[in-house]
Amino acid sequence: MKIGMAMSGGVDSSTGAALLRRQGHEVHGFFMRLPVPNQEDQIRRVGQVADMLGIPLHLVDMDQVFTDTVIDYFLSTYQDGQTPNPCIRCNREIKFGSLLDIMQEHGMERGATGHYARIATDGDRPVIRRGRDQRKDQSYFLCRIRPERLSRILFPLGELHKKQVYDLAEELGLSGFRQQKESQDVCFLSHCSVAEFLRQHGGPELPGDIVDTRGRVLGTHRGIWKYTIGQRRGLGIPDATPWYVVALDGRHNQVIVGKDEELWRQSIDLCQVEWALARTMPWEGLIQLRSRHQPAPATVTRTPRGWRATFQSPQRAITPGQFAAFYEEDRLVGSGIIAIPPESST
Repeated sequence: MKIGMAMSGGVDSSTGAALLRRQGHEVHGFFMRLPVPNQEDQIRRVGQVADMLGIPLHLVDMDQVFTDTVIDYFLSTYQDGQTPNPCIRCNREIKFGSLLDIMQEHGMERGATGHYARIATDGDRPVIRRGRDQRKDQSYFLCRIRPERLSRILFPLGELHKKQVYDLAEELGLSGFRQQKESQDVCFLSHCSVAEFLRQHGGPELPGDIVDTRGRVLGTHRGIWKYTIGQRRGLGIPDATPWYVVALDGRHNQVIVGKDEELWRQSIDLCQVEWALARTMPWEGLIQLRSRHQPAPATVTRTPRGWRATFQSPQRAITPGQFAAFYEEDRLVGSGIIAIPPESST
């Protein structure tokens, strides 16, 4: 097949492209120009890889659509007192949205990335499964891909472990990757903190109250976007036991703090729930609340206001704005957005 590979110059996408080429496919590399640091260094690296593999490389200008779709979402979500996940948004709208369409316009039959995930079938429907390497599994970040797109997507590294990818890269003639530091950051935050990025992009310095869950004023803050659920440091509130951020109230510009026991919730409200596979309610399975959260048994039900997830055991530091991914064993069957402060859901 003619396959478009989203390439960054890193070991995963480079090895994925090499592996597809070795399998006999006609591979084209696609590099997205984005408003992120060190783009020219990336372009030079990905160009070297494409030359080494002998594949065409297409540079795609995604600067404006990325700004409008991902960065604006990132800024507005923080300013609303919630916590965004820009990688999930990017995967839905950019990599497996606009870029996949551009690949098709260039005659590609499939689009591929270096994600550690797999695609299987459930009856006649494709469904995402966790990557074989549990430590590197990235299926959570793919939880909002539109189901109808899955038939056009390939994950060539899904059956491999990270060590195998490094070994395969060397076997295929791609050297030097073991010496590179692997990026763990959001691409546009690689050289600054969230607070600094928000400040650079007009995050308002709006002082407000730090209050406890009973409404007592305990201190002041200089912008709720500087805080995250579960945060302990930097609150400036002395006490015999630590205070933690338990909620952010954008409407009243308040940071709400509590003790550790107030961070634990057994049920949450969800909005914008989407199902990759049709399921009857109530649904029972595993829910993952963030990228490093251990999936927990839970039940999802319909409510007069929308959706609710109830866990068998309380979960800590549940964060509005983040995504809840629904799994049946290793199959990703749906997702929703944590809609409101968790204490309002109990």
